[in-house]
Amino acid sequence: MKKFLLLWAALAITSSAAWAQKADDMVGEWYNFEKDAIVDVYKKGDAYYGKVSWLKNDFNEDKSKPKRDQKNPNEKLRTRVILGLGILKDLKWDADDKEWKGGEIYDTKSGKTYSCYAYLQKDGTLFFKGYILGMPFLGRSTTWTRASK
Repeated sequence: MKKFLLLWAALAITSSAAWAQKADDMVGEWYNFEKDAIVDVYKKGDAYYGKVSWLKNDFNEDKSKPKRDQKNPNEKLRTRVILGLGILKDLKWDADDKEWKGGEIYDTKSGKTYSCYAYLQKDGTLFFKGYILGMPFLGRSTTWTRASK
């Protein structure tokens, strides 16, 4: 019984250490949920940002290229090219909660910008909750999968 308890304690310590998250764990390339885009997440100062670095279909509904930000509510921004567009900004690491908070995420498919927070799930995916009006229950969630590191 004593050996079993020691083994169990060792496994518990090992698994919790393996799950310890660090601020820069978000850095790298991530597929969006649909896997039709990759977002390159990087650190600038003490905040994290992301820009679109790959698109599966880099064309507009009328088949013209390159794909543009046509859903943007600001008509002047609808000619922006999606590839290279910054869609994630100002996320900051909260070491106590083990998540990134206080930033914004832009959804190119709807043209909406959301306040957001993010955290790594145990399976290694990156969970985002985008919300409006400062109320996390008013919004939507998505999960990204690491493309490379």
